[in-house]
Amino acid sequence: MMYHNPVLLSESVDGLNIKESGVYVDVTFGGGGHSTEILKRLGSDGKLFAFDHDEDALENTLDDDRFTLINENFRYIAQYLKFYGIRKVDGILADFGVSSHQFDKAERGFSTRFDADLDMRMSKRNTISAYDVINDYEFDDLRRVFFQYGDLRNANAIAKKVLEDREKSPIKTTERLKGVLARFLPKHREHKILAQIYQAIRIEVNQEIQVIKEFLEQTHSLLDKGGRLSVISYHSLEDRLVKRFIRAGQFEGEPEKDFYGNIDVPFKKVGQMIVPSRQEIQNNNRARSAKLRIAEKL
Repeated sequence: MMYHNPVLLSESVDGLNIKESGVYVDVTFGGGGHSTEILKRLGSDGKLFAFDHDEDALENTLDDDRFTLINENFRYIAQYLKFYGIRKVDGILADFGVSSHQFDKAERGFSTRFDADLDMRMSKRNTISAYDVINDYEFDDLRRVFFQYGDLRNANAIAKKVLEDREKSPIKTTERLKGVLARFLPKHREHKILAQIYQAIRIEVNQEIQVIKEFLEQTHSLLDKGGRLSVISYHSLEDRLVKRFIRAGQFEGEPEKDFYGNIDVPFKKVGQMIVPSRQEIQNNNRARSAKLRIAEKL
């Protein structure tokens, strides 16, 4: 598991309630940890499809006749499963976290620990990079990114400082960006604030919120009755989307009620939200903010 240490491994796969002959999808393959565990529980007639649009993840593909790895973004889940003749599945697992490999490979630009080109693309096929966001976005868009995706209350000031400094010369590297924003990074909170800034840029570059919405909206029609959805999220934006979709089948507003006050919901919640144990967090600090929610199609 050098590529990525899977988070909430047993709990998330347990949540799928796997049938030996079932068809399952791991939409965030990464290092293959969750997929490997699913395959252990499948019989000879079972099938597992996995998605990952990061080209590096292809090196981790599993040698198993029951397994198919699709090098695409999971926002296209229904389209690609249809290509393989699959219209209904028994379970879908998603882990929305950035893989350890992406954080640890300096040139990807995901980590605050390294000096690297501003990139942060989860796939090299992405049309924009962190460089484009920092150097091309207008003030209002930059402010939106920092406030909405980084929860930074001083988003206005941060966006203004970026615009001022890029006028002198383009901001090309993570180290230069840190230098530009140094006055917003007090020593006792430097790592936390930098993580929020990087998170905001990364979410914008990869359209993560829109991708999650598009994915979740397809899960109800893809899952067979009684099929399970097992989703791990890492920050409040993601978790709110998942929680609300499971509860109401939509992301905003209130669901419509019938004459008797009942609402037609697509899923029922299975158990309570699950978080990593203290032992798992000690073994893998990147698991500390993970939240697992499980739902079953009605």
